[in-house]
Amino acid sequence: MAYDLITMGRIGVDLYPLQTGVPLDRVTSFGKFLGGSATNVAVAAARLGLRTAVITRTGDDPFGTYLHEALRGFGVDDRWVTPVPGLPTPVTFCEIFPPDDFPLYFYRLPKAPDLEIHPGELDLDAIRAARVLWVTGTGLSEEPSRSATLGALAHRARSGITVFDLDWRPALWNSAARQDPGTARPFYAEALRHATVAVGNVDEVEIATGTREPHAAARALLDAGVELAVVKQGPKGVLAVHRDGESAEVPPLPVTVLNGLGAGDAFGGSLCHGLLEGWDLETVMRYANAAGAIVASRLECSSAMPTPDEVAAALAAGAVR
Repeated sequence: MAYDLITMGRIGVDLYPLQTGVPLDRVTSFGKFLGGSATNVAVAAARLGLRTAVITRTGDDPFGTYLHEALRGFGVDDRWVTPVPGLPTPVTFCEIFPPDDFPLYFYRLPKAPDLEIHPGELDLDAIRAARVLWVTGTGLSEEPSRSATLGALAHRARSGITVFDLDWRPALWNSAARQDPGTARPFYAEALRHATVAVGNVDEVEIATGTREPHAAARALLDAGVELAVVKQGPKGVLAVHRDGESAEVPPLPVTVLNGLGAGDAFGGSLCHGLLEGWDLETVMRYANAAGAIVASRLECSSAMPTPDEVAAALAAGAVR
């Protein structure tokens, strides 16, 4: 049976402080969680009832073992999560200063195992058969992950729904791309050529298109080849524009933010769910916004992903309480 969703990309252990508003050097206790954007999207979709799997790699170490256990606990198939001897499983720390400051500290040296995904190891039949494939910009940051990501997109040949999460994390690219983000644009352009959906915030759409203005960026993404452009505008909500002329601009759901990290991944999993359900754009965006708001109101990411009942309650209430 084909998967509803296969995601491909980053995985790691999130170590979040259990004290908010405290600098990292003064934090005394942490919570340990499954993390990584592509992985969190798979978890979010699984919480909504989708059959999901993730393609990624870990270290051959206790943290890698923990990630397998966590994936299975969330109902995400881990058959394509393989170890890389000699590389440690990545760890990410954050600081929590609500409502809008959540610095991240990535420990992915000497190289993250999830960038060691090789083209020859991919199950291309499963990738093509999946109802949704989700890939990320970070997957383009280094070889062999870049070739594997572009190879998966090319083999899928725009069958089903193919989502490119622009996912611009400059700290995870080389120094040349950090100094001149435009050097990453050709790789983004190649991915967009094979995708049917592009998702990103205003910083990320600027990397992909050269423009920050949401409506202009959405048009540029459509011109680059996708059928649906989704531009997240933070407190201004989300803009979605389809090639057929349908569009929706939806405000965010009111929420008291505890930790904004992971909200975008909840949005992504819900976006996949709504598209597979065949909902109209406004309904999809409102549902995804609600899921993201729920996670923003909680400390953790993966284990904070909402159930359908929780999203329905938030939508009915018009806010996250």
